[in-house]
Amino acid sequence: MSTLSYAVRDSTTMLRRDFRHSLRYPMMTVTAVALPVFYLLLFVGVFGNTLRAGLGTATPPGGHYVDYLAPGVLVMTACASAEMTAVNVNTDMTEGIIARFRTMAIARTSVLTGQVFGGLTRALVSAVLVVAVALGLGFRPTATPVEWVAAAGVFAMITFALAWLTVAFGLLAKTPAGANSLSLIVIVLPFVSSAFVPTASMPAGVRWFAEHQPFTPVIETLRGLLLGTPIGSNGVSAVAWCAGIALVGYLWARSLFHRERTR
Repeated sequence: MSTLSYAVRDSTTMLRRDFRHSLRYPMMTVTAVALPVFYLLLFVGVFGNTLRAGLGTATPPGGHYVDYLAPGVLVMTACASAEMTAVNVNTDMTEGIIARFRTMAIARTSVLTGQVFGGLTRALVSAVLVVAVALGLGFRPTATPVEWVAAAGVFAMITFALAWLTVAFGLLAKTPAGANSLSLIVIVLPFVSSAFVPTASMPAGVRWFAEHQPFTPVIETLRGLLLGTPIGSNGVSAVAWCAGIALVGYLWARSLFHRERTR
């Protein structure tokens, strides 16, 4: 059996382990999956009318605020899943199971890859739930089947990238609480993006930051694919950001994993 075959086999085993871990702690899993739905209900049901009035031409004529909001909440779905990945990795570190894995005859990267793909699976389940609830609230995407597939690809890219980054956070932190705190970076950033309101409505300094941070081009790309709004250069920027974050996260996580844990 080739090295690649061993890596795939061991990664699949670790993915199954991640699923069982999710079932062992159902409240954490349910929270990570359901939190984006809570954001959707909160912003549509409480702030929707006020925010919709200030959107101008940011939504199609006659569109509801949920049309503008849904792509941003989808990105927050990836963030919530990534936060759980960081906590899961750190829990394994603090409980000593990763130290045991280092001594076993398995592909070393499979320990982390299983966590990444477990997070990707949870995020996809949560995204389906978000879309279903959004449709119930009046979300009316205009995407063709090809555009839906492209949107799913963009969502998978940002989820994959954030998963590797938060795996590194989980390996770096000393406690699960510390891993959770580090992950707040990816939770907070979407609030300072085009997820909830157009960047043009923000003060100059905040607007510059919102337009040049990773999440805005990803959100605008999803919004363009699902609703037919202009994408412009956001598609290229989204792919570049996702690739860069994934590469940095992977290299950082691999370095931390192979480093002997100091006490």
